[in-house]
Amino acid sequence: MSKIRKVLKNLDAPYIQTLKALIETQSKATLAFWAIGYAEHVILPLWGKNYPHDKRPEAALEAARKWLLGEIKFPEAKPAILACHAAAREAEGNPVPQAAARAIGHCAATIHSARHCIGLAYYGALAVAYSEVGTDAPWEEIEEVAARECGRMEVALRAVAVQNEPNPAQFKWR
Repeated sequence: MSKIRKVLKNLDAPYIQTLKALIETQSKATLAFWAIGYAEHVILPLWGKNYPHDKRPEAALEAARKWLLGEIKFPEAKPAILACHAAAREAEGNPVPQAAARAIGHCAATIHSARHCIGLAYYGALAVAYSEVGTDAPWEEIEEVAARECGRMEVALRAVAVQNEPNPAQFKWR
């Protein structure tokens, strides 16, 4: 039985490094649209399957999208993003929706700092992996599924990436 992890730990893994390399070539707006869209289609259903009446993650994505469209200012979006992170904390002991809510919160927070978009991989890929193979699977199997999901994330980012982006976001990875 694998230890249930809350985040992918191997930040030097090739599937993380290639995604980071592509992320570094894009603007904050492109990264936010990508992360929010991916979270809406892939990650949000993992939350909804477990907590169908808790709309905090959905509200965070909606607020972030409104900010991107210029419909609201960041201070108006921030409470929804923080509420999504609270939903993740409250899902303690339920690894799939907890990782999903963490991923969604980071995707929405990309409107504040582009660096948050990597949370899609760190938490979202783990949510998908736990959903597909379960938390009792050997870590190697979980990581294999997470790596494939990161590959799908990279494909999705390449589909919206701006070639020769003149204003890429600046990163200081921790």
